[in-house]
Amino acid sequence: MPRNPGMTDDKIIELYNSGLPYEKLCEIIGLSDRAIRNVLNKHGVELNPVGRPRIHKVNEDFFKTWSHEMAWVLGLFITDGHVNKNMHSVYLAQKDETILMKVAKLMDASPNIAQGTGTRTTPMLIINSKMIKQDLGRLGVIPNKSFTVPLPVVPDEFLPSFVRGVIDGDGWVGREGYQMNITTASLTFANGLLDVFIIWGFSSSISTIKGSNGKPIYRVWIRGKDQLLRLSDILYLDSNSNYVAHKMIRMTLNKIPTHLRSKEEYITDQGRIAFRTTISKRILMQLKNIAIEQQKPVNHILELYFVQLLEKGTISYCKSNRPKDRIQYKTTYKKDLLNDVREFAKSNGLYINDVIEYSTGLGKNI
Repeated sequence: MPRNPGMTDDKIIELYNSGLPYEKLCEIIGLSDRAIRNVLNKHGVELNPVGRPRIHKVNEDFFKTWSHEMAWVLGLFITDGHVNKNMHSVYLAQKDETILMKVAKLMDASPNIAQGTGTRTTPMLIINSKMIKQDLGRLGVIPNKSFTVPLPVVPDEFLPSFVRGVIDGDGWVGREGYQMNITTASLTFANGLLDVFIIWGFSSSISTIKGSNGKPIYRVWIRGKDQLLRLSDILYLDSNSNYVAHKMIRMTLNKIPTHLRSKEEYITDQGRIAFRTTISKRILMQLKNIAIEQQKPVNHILELYFVQLLEKGTISYCKSNRPKDRIQYKTTYKKDLLNDVREFAKSNGLYINDVIEYSTGLGKNI
């Protein structure tokens, strides 16, 4: 049986020492459990009893008492966590390895991190503990939880920290700081989040898309610059630096005057990309007249309209009034702003040219 690509002896030893069971090791490495033991014996690695994971340090009472730290970590596990149904092991995957290190420190756990390999490219924190697995199960983190996970009952005091963890796990924040969504395959979880946001006073909504497996995926949205700034005030009040940095920066971006933002803080690619679509000939002619009056390029004026619409966060569009005089129009836009407009259109079940025309206020749908 050939090894999977990249499975050197050193890599096999690293994976074994991470505490993964042989069943998982065989899948990742591409060798039988006997062949894996032969590699380990060759290098003098001390073997654990078969079927028993290596014991690592962890605070087994971590999920028994609510705190802001516990609530944040629970939000991460409920989105990016995985529970081994055959072993007393739980895993947390995150692209940013510093988040895994932070979680390990909060849980007084050994920083037992397996690097991405094979089809899994994301680093993974491994915790071997029957008690942790049981406590997470009590809170809704169970094997194959994706489609059924409920929103756990979190004390109001710690709910912002939990939601921050959920956003850090499965949330997306637009680079311009005008919209945010949380993606989940569980309708129960999506409705629970929606209720939380409504209770907090936000105009939230759920959109549905079809996943690659044909099953529905739900996105819980909050839109508008002022809405996101108010949400950030709630989420980061007791954060103690427990958050994914780039999401926090995007959510709080509009608190900083544009001329004071450093490139690192703004983290928006200012490069432009060409984009072609169809747009009403009448609206385009009006835009060109406005451009002449203001002595600005048409696409720069359009971008201002995009920002105003994203700040507003809502759209009321009558599809039957779509213009009949659409012609092709190609120009360049800020890449990240255009991506935000794409997401806005998709979440509202519209085409991007619908949103472009609507943003100008020059069409029949206004």
